[in-house]
Amino acid sequence: MQILNHGISTELMDEVEKLTKDHYKRVREQRFLEFASKALKDAQGVKAAVNLDWESTFFVRHLPESNIAEIPDLDDEYRRAMKRFAGELEALAERLLELLCENLGLDRGYLARAFRGPSTGAPTFGTKVSSYPPCPRPDLVSGLRAHTDAGGIILLFQDDRVGGLQLLKDGEWVDVPPLRHSIVVNLGDQLEVITNGRYKSVMHRVVAQPDGNRMSIASFYNPGSDAIIFPALALVKADGAALGSYPRFVFEDYMKLYVRHKFEAKEPRFEAFKSMETDSSNRIAIA
Repeated sequence: MQILNHGISTELMDEVEKLTKDHYKRVREQRFLEFASKALKDAQGVKAAVNLDWESTFFVRHLPESNIAEIPDLDDEYRRAMKRFAGELEALAERLLELLCENLGLDRGYLARAFRGPSTGAPTFGTKVSSYPPCPRPDLVSGLRAHTDAGGIILLFQDDRVGGLQLLKDGEWVDVPPLRHSIVVNLGDQLEVITNGRYKSVMHRVVAQPDGNRMSIASFYNPGSDAIIFPALALVKADGAALGSYPRFVFEDYMKLYVRHKFEAKEPRFEAFKSMETDSSNRIAIA
């Protein structure tokens, strides 16, 4: 879904957009053009560059500890604006978690507590800043291959002039049209597990475009790395579902599996952890 009444000032959003696009032109564009030239040359003669994404990215970590001061090539103005923007997005993610609790009939603060890792008492939160430059062969290369997001709530501030984002609905790819000053809200695999499937993570992709440079600032509000993820018992009982419909695991362990199988269906990832649970139970029973 896209939301407009999110409480983030349009002035701040405009500032972040301008600084992001300026940073790409100043620092990243030439690097990307060199990469793109080689990538397209290597891809000639094949049907598609299946393991290639037409994007230029960098990642900023906000929680549990920020690394924005350590990222090279960011000027102070950009760092300050990104830090303010991240603070607004963090607050928005927390408000959305509360709304989900209310809608699901869960106790106030349940999802926020489920996201906290025991060691830090905090979630993980970071931002992926991407540019999708014009692609001369969109028939050959994806902007970003189809996937679900691994984590919790994803808040996307996307370019309002250049499209390309699509989600899979009822077996068909549907465009998510750019809407100025909106925030696109997506839910990840962890919320699907915690809500016992009441909310589903959505397969999405970015289609490379022949014209325009699409900006994407995606912020991921995820569980702490050592948070233990499992379906809320209240929802399991309410749904009349047997325990075990979704697995129980540590978020960091899920991420280790996810990075190897990101561009594949989520169901085998869930099944892998369910199998681990079964094996562990069998070993305990034998002992």
